[in-house]
Amino acid sequence: MKQFLAIVEKDEESAFGVSFPDIPGCFSAADEEADILANAIEALELWAEDMKVPEPSPHGAIVSHADVAEALKAGSYLISVPLIEKDTAVVRANLTFERGMLRAIDETAKSRGLTRSAFLADAARRAIGAR
Repeated sequence: MKQFLAIVEKDEESAFGVSFPDIPGCFSAADEEADILANAIEALELWAEDMKVPEPSPHGAIVSHADVAEALKAGSYLISVPLIEKDTAVVRANLTFERGMLRAIDETAKSRGLTRSAFLADAARRAIGAR
């Protein structure tokens, strides 16, 4: 899974802005700090649907960009954003859980109107995005 560095900027009167030095034209915003990563993941996934995805640059290369260095000095910061590429092919996986955990998964999935697979995929996506 590719991880892209993104720069997060915030002015007093604006939302959090997120841009990707490796991917000009891919950007996101969030009103709340807690939404920054999820919104950045979504922006990256949407961008990747129509564009050829480059290899991520290493940290040293990103911070050596003059505009990035300037933004960091002004209080911006970098986050790592995972790219979960859209691949609609469905594959079967054999997983092992403790019986009690599996019951809890199934009960929770059912209460939310989801299949076990949909519930686990959603949980995985959230966990990957929370890194």
